[in-house]
Amino acid sequence: MKTLITGKNGQLGRQLQKQAPAHIEVIAHGRETLNIANREQVLALLKKEKPDVVINAAAYTAVDRAEFESDQAHAANALGPQNLALACRALDIRLIHVSTDFVFDGRQSHPYQPGDNRNPLSVYGESKARGEEAIEAILPQAAIVRSAWVYDREGRNFVTTMLHLMSERDQLGVVADQTGTPTWAGTLARSLFTLADKPEARGIYHCTDAGTASWYDFSVAIYEVGRVAGRLPRDKPVQIDPISTRDYPTPAARPLYSVLDNARLINEMGLHPQPWRHVLKSVLS
Repeated sequence: MKTLITGKNGQLGRQLQKQAPAHIEVIAHGRETLNIANREQVLALLKKEKPDVVINAAAYTAVDRAEFESDQAHAANALGPQNLALACRALDIRLIHVSTDFVFDGRQSHPYQPGDNRNPLSVYGESKARGEEAIEAILPQAAIVRSAWVYDREGRNFVTTMLHLMSERDQLGVVADQTGTPTWAGTLARSLFTLADKPEARGIYHCTDAGTASWYDFSVAIYEVGRVAGRLPRDKPVQIDPISTRDYPTPAARPLYSVLDNARLINEMGLHPQPWRHVLKSVLS
């Protein structure tokens, strides 16, 4: 199966290249060779490569900066998926698109179902929601996979940022009233390839590791696991204090609760997510 991956230089793009099964031929492109906001370039490249499946891991993910760079966020997250959907429809190519928990407003207290109403709070969430809607309108047979709080061992993400701060500081305040699910990029990559192998997979799926956490819970786990794994000095204690969202204002509003229900992915694809703490330990070790 020939699979074209966009966003090859991001943390998910890198994991997709690492996790590809032997029977899948991967063609990976970054923005330097494929700008998905350029409709003509998208169509020309897909005509040239002739993939069976496109996995769209390209995205603008700077949540706070998006508040000031709305055009760039919508170009990557809304126009880009629209262009991919149009090209895939014209060329009869399957499309698997990656989205986010930030399409929800976080006002409910139970896990979000794939069919729950979108109501994003930020420019980033709005741009991702518009991308989902464009794909649904143009290519209803596409699969959209939402994930949340994605991290990897390398690159710029919450885990690497916390490890850096913990190595430099003696005290940190971390938001404790936002709840979601930390998810390793490798978990998401493996799930995307499982969907690629299932021609019947269509519509919206949710994919995260198992369990829930606040950013405070997540940071405490990073500290504990990081020390055992040798990623942090054991003789340097760091005090981590829980704070509220009001204590840490950011340009973009974030959902207070964005846990995603994985039941459809589990029931239809036979995937069983591992507890996020267990995965974090494996990744950092």
